[in-house]
Amino acid sequence: MTIQTNNAITMESKLSIYLLAIGLIFSACGSEKTKTNNVEIPVKQADFQTTIDGKETDLYVLESDGGIKVAITNLGGRVVSWMVPGKDGSYADISVGMDNPEAYLEANEPYYGALIGRVGNRIANGEFSLNGDTYSLAQNNGPNSLHGGPKGFHNVVWDAEQTDSKNLKLSYVSEDGEEGFPGRLEVEVIYSLTDENELRIEYTATTDKQTIVNLTNHTFFNLKGEAGGTINDHILTINADGYTPVDSTLIPFGEVASVEGTPFDFREPTAIGDRVENDHYQLEHGMGYDHNFALNKEGEELSLAAKVHEPNSGRTMEIFTTEPGIQFYGGNFMDGSDTGKFGKPLEFREAFCLEPQHYPDAPNQPNFPSILLEPGETYNTVSVYRFSTE
Repeated sequence: MTIQTNNAITMESKLSIYLLAIGLIFSACGSEKTKTNNVEIPVKQADFQTTIDGKETDLYVLESDGGIKVAITNLGGRVVSWMVPGKDGSYADISVGMDNPEAYLEANEPYYGALIGRVGNRIANGEFSLNGDTYSLAQNNGPNSLHGGPKGFHNVVWDAEQTDSKNLKLSYVSEDGEEGFPGRLEVEVIYSLTDENELRIEYTATTDKQTIVNLTNHTFFNLKGEAGGTINDHILTINADGYTPVDSTLIPFGEVASVEGTPFDFREPTAIGDRVENDHYQLEHGMGYDHNFALNKEGEELSLAAKVHEPNSGRTMEIFTTEPGIQFYGGNFMDGSDTGKFGKPLEFREAFCLEPQHYPDAPNQPNFPSILLEPGETYNTVSVYRFSTE
């Protein structure tokens, strides 16, 4: 019996050593992927280390004690991955995007996860005037300029400094005349991940000449996870009594209309898809939702703008901002032509965007909040994305 027991121990020891060796081999094979606190970011840092326009790109991972992981590349300040737990503890990557820089640059949809500027949203006919001078911009969205032009902030390489595991600072100098905008604009954006499961994004900018600025983030969300299917069953609340109706090219008429009695009334929790197919001329113009909402607020205080809940996973996102508006986009132009980081096509309405912002076409709309920035002033705005489960 003693001999048999010793033999059993010997065999178990050998098996343990063998399994340990196999585990080490698999661990080494997977070490190229970024892994923190046993939650794996589904992209490889090495795949983001390249040179674009003479500047080095990389991937930076932020992690909170609350369990959220966010990966950001300095190519366009893009949120590449955003790992968030559901009510059962399982994680999903709720930020839709690509697994390498080249894929972002070649994508049919150019704004996945990106930092947007100099001016987010649309400017009518690609023109605006300051002090009697007219400035012409690229018309990259029909007759209009969109999101700073083809070489907007989403397609430049930012200088990056990760000070610790929770903070990343990106800096960029947009020279006078870049993409047609006046003034040398010095921009700094700080991403901070808190232990309360919040991603805080703070934008600051200064200029040496009168200019216009409207910065935001353009993450495409699916709270089920990328390639998780339709977002029409997500429950959306927007803290807005009004929205800005648009023409057929998505330029506002210059008025704030009441949401009362329209498909744009999200003051109470409502499934995104409940009314998206309603017979309403504004839904026809945007092929669904692609509209700015005028938030209910007194000034520039940090306040709740929107809340999204995904019933199956329980994942819930609240957005707080100092901005006066928020753009809600329902993924109407997604068509499966782009392949995401899980190797699956990104299909129609499989993601939504909520972009805190000043109103579209503000330079040409005297009744809208101004986006003018003067020398000696500092542009500053903050948005916070808070996650929980319900």
